[in-house]
Amino acid sequence: MDLKKAEIITAMVTPFAEDGAVSYSRLEKLINYLLENGSQGILVSGTTGETPTLTEAEKLALIAETVKLAKNRVPIIAGTGSNSTSATIEFTNKVAKIKGVDAALVVVPYYNKPDQAGMIAHFTAVADKSELPLFIYNIPGRTGVTMEVETIAKLAKNPNIIGLKDCTGNVNLARIVSETPDDFLVYTGEDADALAAKTLGAQGVISVAAHLYGNEINEMYRAVDDGQYKKAGALMCDLTPKMVAVFSAPSPSPVKAALNYKGIEVGKCRLPILPLSESRTEELVKKLGI
Repeated sequence: MDLKKAEIITAMVTPFAEDGAVSYSRLEKLINYLLENGSQGILVSGTTGETPTLTEAEKLALIAETVKLAKNRVPIIAGTGSNSTSATIEFTNKVAKIKGVDAALVVVPYYNKPDQAGMIAHFTAVADKSELPLFIYNIPGRTGVTMEVETIAKLAKNPNIIGLKDCTGNVNLARIVSETPDDFLVYTGEDADALAAKTLGAQGVISVAAHLYGNEINEMYRAVDDGQYKKAGALMCDLTPKMVAVFSAPSPSPVKAALNYKGIEVGKCRLPILPLSESRTEELVKKLGI
């Protein structure tokens, strides 16, 4: 599907049953809920989906079932990256065999802490051998290293690297938008930068908060399109403390607690992420206004 039409992509949680197994009945309810409430694309098997705790078989089954349940309604991006170049290529091409996946999201290698030349070599090797187009993912808080704007600009010239999820803030985002081709799809991965990304000319946001506020983010983006900047700003001001609350504990624990409270059962997190206590859930619900 056409990713150029997707401004709000939800980095989807992975629903678990009470016994801790991936729940496909809960996944169906979650996907339908998301697509009825502002999500214009789905990122499956990403950080918010707790992929470090999923087996390869679980990831492949989760991606395949997500494609099936989405029924061609929105684009699907699948997280396939790791800190091994060869393993990333191998897994990405396994995912490519799942018809209906539109792109792969590949993170900067974590723990290894490659330098800029190593990042370029890693992403070039993956892109050149991948059967899916790639989004590269810059998230220094989880990887320990920052992919610099100059590195991103170089990688954006690779025809199989079609976009970026970036979590380094608005200053870098502005430079990235100006220094990459017009058809290179730039998304912020920070919910609090959703409005800034839109006004800077980025494609939009890959969002956790869209689990709860997809319609509100959509309304904010339509206000920008209509030139109603004060309205967009007021919506962002209302959303910002709620977005902060969504990350008030290790993610995705808060968003899972909120979804469960709303009756969208997604279960608990897998260790080492702990579920919110009852008292912290009550506090979260008040802050979120749900």
